[in-house]
Order: sequence, then structure tokens, then C-alpha cells
Amino acid sequence: MNAKTQAHPAPPTRIQENLLARRERQLLQWLCARMPRWVTPDLLTALGLVGAFMTFGGYAASNLSADWLWLAMAGYVVQWFGDSMDGSLARFRKIERPSYGYFIDHSCDGLTTALIVWGIGTTPYVTMDVAMIALVGYLLLSIHAYLAARVLGEFKLSYLQAGPTELRFMLIGLTAMMMVLGTGTGLFGAISGFDVFVGSVGAILMALFVIQTLVTGKRLAASERRTL
Repeated sequence: MNAKTQAHPAPPTRIQENLLARRERQLLQWLCARMPRWVTPDLLTALGLVGAFMTFGGYAASNLSADWLWLAMAGYVVQWFGDSMDGSLARFRKIERPSYGYFIDHSCDGLTTALIVWGIGTTPYVTMDVAMIALVGYLLLSIHAYLAARVLGEFKLSYLQAGPTELRFMLIGLTAMMMVLGTGTGLFGAISGFDVFVGSVGAILMALFVIQTLVTGKRLAASERRTL
């Protein structure tokens, strides 16, 4: 079979079991039905990246004034809108490009994650070392999701009933607490409570990666034994 006639692999089945999934889908469908025709999925993907840069900028500028954290929180909203709407609009209008969309969307997700966590690490509230723990944990779990999509045909979008939207709410809450509590000495001395929180989230993500890897490996081994 030559390159011109080779069929593209079927897109993986999306598995989304987070707490807000049903309500979010309803909202996204409502928004898709009202989007002007000039709004395209690619434009929304670019808007999501703009939101990520806004969040990074707000966090970095918080060294000058905590008021800049409002920009970081607004960036989360813009990033959610662009990131959640691009694929939803493509599916609503039946103009999906599965391979292109999968590649571009998740490439942008990687850059978005890096920008947000780097931004958190530049603030006076969380050290960069601790922020990197969270970044490694999130990227490891993302790698697992992408590998599972390839070997199982299942793209898992949530863990422990939480997905990207719940994580954004958590980060907005964390940012609001930065504004309320400030950078004064806390219960943990030189290590701030924000460091403890962000580091704990990173450790949980790494543990989930290990657990899900073992579960998926066991599932694949059992499946391949049955085919022998």
C-alpha cells in the first residue's frame, strides 16, 4: 500500500470521567452553536496559547506586585476557552482532522504546561525547584496518556475524577491564596506552604504515573497472552 492510499489510524476513544465533564460538555456545545463562522479551531488553539502566555506573564510580574496575579487567573480562563473549544468546535462542525488535530493540540498542551509551571516557579511564592517536581509529574502522566492512546486506543483525560478543568480551578484557587496570604513566613519556615502544596501535587502525579504504568502493562501482558 503506497503513501497516498495508506489509511490513517482510527482516533483513540476519549475517556473523560472528571467531576465537571458532563456540565462542561453541555456548556461547550452551547458555545459551539453560537460561534461565528470566522472562528476556527486553529484560531482557538492559538487563543489557548495566548492564555498560557498571559498566565506566565502574570506570575512573573507578581514579583513587582501581587495585583499581577489577576492577569494569571484571567489567563487560565482564556486558556480553558481556547483549549476546550478547538476540538469541540471541530467535532461540532464535523471538520475534524484527527492526526493533525491530535499532534498540534497536544504539542500546544506541552508548551502550555511548561509556561504555566515555569510561571509559578518565577513567583515569590513557589521555588522553581519545587515547581519542576510538579512539571515532571504532569508530563510523565501526559506521556502515559499518549502511550496508552497508541497501544490501547484509549485516550484517558482524567484521573481520580479530576481532569484539566478541575486542575485549572485548583490553580486559580492557589493563585487567589497567594494574593490573600502573601509571602510572609508560614508554618514551614523557609519552605512555604505553597511549596508543600505544589510539591505534593507533583508527587501525587508521579505516583499516578507509576500506578497507571503498572496497570496498563499488566493489561497488555494479559491481552497478548490470550492471543498466543
